[in-house]
Amino acid sequence: MSRVSQGLVLGPVLFNIFVGKADSGIECTLSKFANDTKMCGAVDMLEGRDAVWRDLDRLERWAHANLMKFNKARCNVLHLVQDNPKHKYRLGQEWIENSPEEKFLGVLVDQRLNMSWQCMPTAQNANHILGCIKRSVASRLMEVILPLYSILVKSHPEYCV
Repeated sequence: MSRVSQGLVLGPVLFNIFVGKADSGIECTLSKFANDTKMCGAVDMLEGRDAVWRDLDRLERWAHANLMKFNKARCNVLHLVQDNPKHKYRLGQEWIENSPEEKFLGVLVDQRLNMSWQCMPTAQNANHILGCIKRSVASRLMEVILPLYSILVKSHPEYCV
């Protein structure tokens, strides 16, 4: 969806009210958070694939009727489970690219629903911050280091888990 003006308190609320009708008649599961919309459907049978196709067409028609457009460069398909038939999907006239992983509310998830991809960069970031603290803070007193660790480092691995 097109972006909401940044910094407005009412922006996300008004956007959610406006896009609230987007899921009218949608057969698949539609999840909306701020300006991010995810559509999930089971495609183990051809009926499921056809339902996803119909829903994508409905969403495209809804956006066109409301003078909006999807950012198709940010639209991706994440095929879950290994024996997925990996059907192709389009939004309007453009084919949607497949993606090996996607971010869901800040958590990176791959095709096997494995979130461990998130842990390595998070651990590296936490170690980088620890190194910065070690180089820039002369004191090694527990009363100094512990609050810095708690505020700057601890939240990164906790967010990963």
